[in-house]
Amino acid sequence: MSTRTGEAYEAFDAVDVIRAKRDRGRLTDAQIDWVIDAYTRGAVAEEQMAALNMAILLNGMDRAEISRWTAAMIASGERMDFSGLSRPTSDKHSTGGVGDKITLPLAPLVAVFGVAVPQLSGRGLGHTGGTLDKLESIPGWRAALSNDEMLAQLEDVGAVICQAGSGLAPADRKLYALRDVTGTVEAIPLIASSIMSKKIAEGTDSLVLDVKVGSGAFMKDLDAARELARTMVDLGTDAGVRTVALLTDMSTPLGLTAGNALEVRESVEVLAGGGPADVVELTVALAREMLTAAGVTGVDPADALADGRAMDVWNRMIAAQGGDPHADLPVARETQTVVAESDGVVARVDALAVGVAAWRLGAGRARKEDPVQAGAGVELHAKPGDTVRAGDRLLTLHTDTPERFARAQEALAGAVVVTSGDRVEPSPLLIDRIAAG
Repeated sequence: MSTRTGEAYEAFDAVDVIRAKRDRGRLTDAQIDWVIDAYTRGAVAEEQMAALNMAILLNGMDRAEISRWTAAMIASGERMDFSGLSRPTSDKHSTGGVGDKITLPLAPLVAVFGVAVPQLSGRGLGHTGGTLDKLESIPGWRAALSNDEMLAQLEDVGAVICQAGSGLAPADRKLYALRDVTGTVEAIPLIASSIMSKKIAEGTDSLVLDVKVGSGAFMKDLDAARELARTMVDLGTDAGVRTVALLTDMSTPLGLTAGNALEVRESVEVLAGGGPADVVELTVALAREMLTAAGVTGVDPADALADGRAMDVWNRMIAAQGGDPHADLPVARETQTVVAESDGVVARVDALAVGVAAWRLGAGRARKEDPVQAGAGVELHAKPGDTVRAGDRLLTLHTDTPERFARAQEALAGAVVVTSGDRVEPSPLLIDRIAAG
């Protein structure tokens, strides 16, 4: 059945497509191609796409459907082409968490070994921080680069972290906003196609996914996180992109900081050969996966953190985007500490609570247009397994606006659990690895 929209005939009727998925049918390639294109053009109404999204959430999609849906979203915009570079390309995507500053040390680390890292990143919303917000705390650094500037920097420096252009998968921007207000954010086919349409459109040769699971992650449940990881690996594989996923723990914040300038400072410590053990562990694990996917073997990325090579690339990467890598980072005007009420061992530091507290202190935003405070956030002084005494600092809260302290403290009520036991084993950071197959 075809319908008239204005002067143009449409190949399908949106209601028929909705009914097909509502009744647990599979959508044909032609239906998927049409509905994504027609929605992007405005020929399918918001309420119709909302109904289709809900049908997908309730009834799912098979691998071929998700692959075609992703391809149709890619086809809605431009694709980047890195084939002219003298280096292979490898990219990383994290599903987001609290204190997840891994992109900052990871991109220059991988570039040390002759692999170009085109890291198109986003801004934070809610309790998860945004990579661009973090880097914008560096004086002079700019997120917006033209395609020519990005290619030149990849060839010269080997790594770039910048904002994605508006031309990549424009269908996804419309769909993402709609999912947010219609209770369909959790649909795994829609999450996977949203992430992978942008990553495939970026044109990278290989991709490593960091799929977080736990209280501070989008996916709280291990089985759901594993399903998402498998779906995304399959999508990348079907599109000809070498793809692997690591499932990693996000029940506890990564590292000892959550907040923009705080996380940059910690990332520089890692690049200098120090930094928290968990941040180093995950950075090196992801670097190994990215290098292997790009065909680089027989090297140990940990060596390039220890000997300063990764720091050299970081300095060049920041300077290439107008930043001063040696400038002092912003510091919040006000601080407040949270102390242990008893002796014992830290059993738990809830990632979600810390993320919400950092957000309320000004490190994050509730709406896309909200400003963020560069110096705001939460600093951790103890992690699970650490021994503390009554009165020891557990957390320091940072903000320019002290009236925010009370609500941040509310978010942290019960977030740090201290037990009287002798020993607490922290959860392993790396949970699983999912590869094509």
